Amino acid sequence: MRLIIEENDAKAGLWTARYIVARIKEKAARTDRPFVLGLPTGSTPVETYKELVRLYEAGEVSFRNVVTFNMDEYVGIPEDHPESYHTFMRKHFFDHVDVPAANIHILDGNAPDLQKECEEYERKIVAAGGIDLFLGGVGEDGHLAFNDPPVADFNDPVFAKVVKLEEKCRLQQVHDGCFEEIGQVPGHAITVTIPGLTAARSMFCSVPAATKAEAV
Repeated sequence: MRLIIEENDAKAGLWTARYIVARIKEKAARTDRPFVLGLPTGSTPVETYKELVRLYEAGEVSFRNVVTFNMDEYVGIPEDHPESYHTFMRKHFFDHVDVPAANIHILDGNAPDLQKECEEYERKIVAAGGIDLFLGGVGEDGHLAFNDPPVADFNDPVFAKVVKLEEKCRLQQVHDGCFEEIGQVPGHAITVTIPGLTAARSMFCSVPAATKAEAV
């Protein structure tokens, strides 16, 4: 594991965005196949998305040959809910760059059969050729996506699943300003598992908050 320390959130986001762009360009130079990018939500990637949008607007990168897969979504809130991850991604990234709508994939927390949704998500990732780079974060309790310690399983037999959100994880959503109180935070989410995340060719976690130092 490589650890890179930056002075503040903005500089960490800038470094991360430029790393992602460099990886996209590197693959484009050797193949016409799309770059497959795994993406997070929450407070962690906001500065990264700002810089990616800026680089796109400056003509330094195009996302037309990028396929995206988000790592998680709440169960039971509408896609247009202010705190759904569908809404988050549109607000911070997808509405501002040229990723084709057909290339965007986010788990459906309102699917009639959540188990089937998990299985179909894995099938789509395999069909895309696997994740080239998964951008992630680390929660205050050490969670990756919605895989909460101590129940997070590095040998999980499934690629994605429905999980119950532990209190500390739900409290972080309040601390991050996503919800006003813990009673508003959904009790379950649908998430890519630890093996699903680490199946990517590479993974990069951005951790901009001092409250997460112990978890790191």
